[in-house]
Amino acid sequence: MEYDIAAIIQGYAQGYFLMADDSESLGWYGSRDRTLIPLDERFRYPKSLRRILNQERFTVAINRDFQAVVAGCANRDTTWISPELQKIYWLLYQRGYAHSFETWQGEELAGGILGITIGGAFIGESMFYRIPEGSKVAMVKLVERLRQQQFVLFDAQMMNPHLERFGAYRIGDEEYQALLNTALQRNCYLV
Repeated sequence: MEYDIAAIIQGYAQGYFLMADDSESLGWYGSRDRTLIPLDERFRYPKSLRRILNQERFTVAINRDFQAVVAGCANRDTTWISPELQKIYWLLYQRGYAHSFETWQGEELAGGILGITIGGAFIGESMFYRIPEGSKVAMVKLVERLRQQQFVLFDAQMMNPHLERFGAYRIGDEEYQALLNTALQRNCYLV
């Protein structure tokens, strides 16, 4: 099946995101409010994680094993990452839009975050871990990287208790669209 990558990127640039439903049919979704991970002083994480970061048990990499991160994100009882969506992520990766931000413990993939970058926006699609704390360390290191590269926003799409621990907050659609438009004017690069 052929996919129109430009149209897919345009959908994300308008504030929509792709998800598969229970029948694995893909659809575009939006939200009245969006969850953002702060890229300023509001970002926080537990003290226990600070100890793990100081131990330097994990190394980080970008796109070292993109397909393994996508597979890890899709490997759960209920997932919105269908086989078709995995193919789309692969095509977006090949075009430089989709990325995996990974943590490694030696030669073992510990965890990662899958996301799409457009301008100064990082749109987080999913995260997973194989080794405890792997995805949390990835979150901290990804925020550091996005700050260094002067990204405007880290869109986590939907709130959950895990993201709240990092200072995630909700904004309304109008404010989100304004922030997204600002982000689209930037030329930021994860790698």
